[in-house]
Amino acid sequence: MTSQHNTFGTDDFDLLPGDSKLGPSSLKNSRKGELDAATRLEDLKGEIFALCKDQHGCRYLQKKLEEGLPSHRDMIFAETFNHFAELMTDPFGNYLCQKMLEFCTDEQRNLIVESVAPELVTISLNMHGTRAVQKTIDFLSTSRQIHSIIVALSMNVVTLIKDLNGNHVIQKCLNRLDAEDNQFIYNAVAAHCVEVATHRHGCCVLQRCIDHASDAQRIQLVAEITYNALTLVQDPFGNYVVQYVLDLNDSRFSDAVIRQFIGNVCLLSVQKFSSNVIEKCIRVSDPSIRKQLIEELLNRSRLEKLLRDSFANYVVQTSLDYAEPLQRMRLVECIRPILPVIRNTPYGKRIQSKLQRD
Repeated sequence: MTSQHNTFGTDDFDLLPGDSKLGPSSLKNSRKGELDAATRLEDLKGEIFALCKDQHGCRYLQKKLEEGLPSHRDMIFAETFNHFAELMTDPFGNYLCQKMLEFCTDEQRNLIVESVAPELVTISLNMHGTRAVQKTIDFLSTSRQIHSIIVALSMNVVTLIKDLNGNHVIQKCLNRLDAEDNQFIYNAVAAHCVEVATHRHGCCVLQRCIDHASDAQRIQLVAEITYNALTLVQDPFGNYVVQYVLDLNDSRFSDAVIRQFIGNVCLLSVQKFSSNVIEKCIRVSDPSIRKQLIEELLNRSRLEKLLRDSFANYVVQTSLDYAEPLQRMRLVECIRPILPVIRNTPYGKRIQSKLQRD
């Protein structure tokens, strides 16, 4: 998401014949693209903020920062510092901000972070600002800066997670900060588990939270997911979060999640999203829990409805593959009388071929 060193291409700037440099007085009236390597930064005093918002000017200033002269860096900092929040959301200025964050001193970075902190959430929600904020997080170099970022974001974690641009800022925190520094994210996600897990962007961020969590944080999150598993499993996005927990292959977590579905197997089997999860539960669960899940299918009138259903028939097929021999035999006995009724359906043919293998 972040742009590493975007300086808007590498073509040389055009110069008017005879021009070697531009003084500040002529800058405002000049046409764009007249800055080149020979232009002295000192001659642009008082014009730097305006240059940041111009494609060529911004590129020129980035090159000046890359040259690494402290006097140039300090001059650009002095003229942009009070406008940093505005520049972070500017189509061109955001690239200058990214470059400044990379090349400035720790003290300058402290000042930048603290100056933009009150507007950091608004900046993060902006399509240009999100890149600049992510770059800020990449280059955090002191505990003071980290603290400023945490305080600035902590009251709006869920808003950011659910936003097209803002969710990348939270993901950047997960990638770059220590687990303990990210505790503010885990607290917010745990407190709003269903709201986050059932959201298009939120379900992805929640999965990244699980990836980056300490053991205590993972337990904190999975406890909330487990508590709400019956709701989440029926949701187009939430079901992926439940599946992600099952894919951790940690019986501490998966057994507790799967137990939430006991008593609701048939109801969940006929729904598009939850039927996938029930199939997975049958595949990955402990044999004693699997037996309880399949037991709920063993009722002729119920089974006929499931076999005719475009989702539930797959749950029955998976049950035939994973049931222990005695339970499978009982399942087959229940299915055989129903076969003539469903024989001509696509699902019926598959079920019949499974039974013929016996």
